[in-house]
Amino acid sequence: MSLSRAKSRKRQRMYIVMAALLAVGAAAALALTAFEDSVVFFFSPTEIAEKSPIDPDQRLRVGGLVEEGSLKKLGGGETVTFIVTDMANSVTISYTGILPDLFREGQGVVAEGHMGSEGQFIASEVLAKHDENYMPPEVADSLKKSGYWEEIEARNAEEMRN
Repeated sequence: MSLSRAKSRKRQRMYIVMAALLAVGAAAALALTAFEDSVVFFFSPTEIAEKSPIDPDQRLRVGGLVEEGSLKKLGGGETVTFIVTDMANSVTISYTGILPDLFREGQGVVAEGHMGSEGQFIASEVLAKHDENYMPPEVADSLKKSGYWEEIEARNAEEMRN
């Protein structure tokens, strides 16, 4: 076998390997682009205040505690507004639909939707905690950062004693 023929085969293998790497890279880029469209980021009210303004087309989740006395029914009662807080900042949420049975003021909630043009969060889905011991992890983390978590645990311990 001649030297030039061996170099030709090595070059050919190198082109095949480079083409395969390019194809794998292109497939990974397409997969990540498709995945990015379906990702929904979680924000606490404080993070929303810090990152404002947020693109109205971006889907996101907001979580925290529903402020006492903030629930208001609008129109025929199908649309409601309420305020979600992490004890440092708060966000007004508007939701059209039926709220979960376990939705209450003073309880943890996560709402999914987008920011409206007037700074109000427009929810397409509202998720409430499903028992007294559960709180969505995102909400719990934001409450721990604000220092309010200890008060919730003390209140839950008191309720369990009674």
